[in-house]
Amino acid sequence: MAKSYTGGKHWAATRWKGFTQVTTQPYVSATHGGRQVQNLVNKIGLNAYKKFDDIKAVPVGSTMAKPSFTVGKDGEAKLGPLFIMEKMTKGFNADTSNWRYAAILPGGNTMGVTKATNSAGVAFCHECHVSGEDNDFLLLAPEEYRVK
Repeated sequence: MAKSYTGGKHWAATRWKGFTQVTTQPYVSATHGGRQVQNLVNKIGLNAYKKFDDIKAVPVGSTMAKPSFTVGKDGEAKLGPLFIMEKMTKGFNADTSNWRYAAILPGGNTMGVTKATNSAGVAFCHECHVSGEDNDFLLLAPEEYRVK
């Protein structure tokens, strides 16, 4: 799976497998097209993220990755995009509360990166994440899938 995203135009496209998994198993994410996803977080954001519903803010450099897949009627799994969000420094982009979003397609093609390649292609990310304003714009995994 990890090799499928190599070549994506975001540094995390090749490093997300080294992040800590904060979900116990894949779960269906309505905000990611009904795909199965897993949540992974880098070392910078891990302690803040593990506060889950009590997150007030995550440190600059916190990066979350969500590899995704679907399961067809034939039971065959099909790889979906790798969704990435990274907390940037103040002033990066007030429109996204300084989050940089990216989506890398299987095969390594970049669907979009905020303020870079096809930025408009990932604008929908923040449009959903505004509902997580109380948790620094993070949408958290359902409680039953969170690593304790």
